[in-house]
Amino acid sequence: MPHVNIKFFPVEVDGEQIAALADDLTSAVVAALGCDAGVVSIALEPVDPQEWNERVYGPEIVGRRDLLIKTPNY
Repeated sequence: MPHVNIKFFPVEVDGEQIAALADDLTSAVVAALGCDAGVVSIALEPVDPQEWNERVYGPEIVGRRDLLIKTPNY
């Protein structure tokens, strides 16, 4: 049940940073949605900056604006 997919410009992220991010996100999802931590899944999806507008900004930010709980400041 809850699935979080984070799209981002490719950057170096080590295993410790990924583990901390997973723990923090899982805790936030559990607190907000009242689910068990064992049902949360999280994906990290690097997206090339040249593909950002086509793959992410247009379809997911502009096209699904009604679902956003936080909007970008640009």
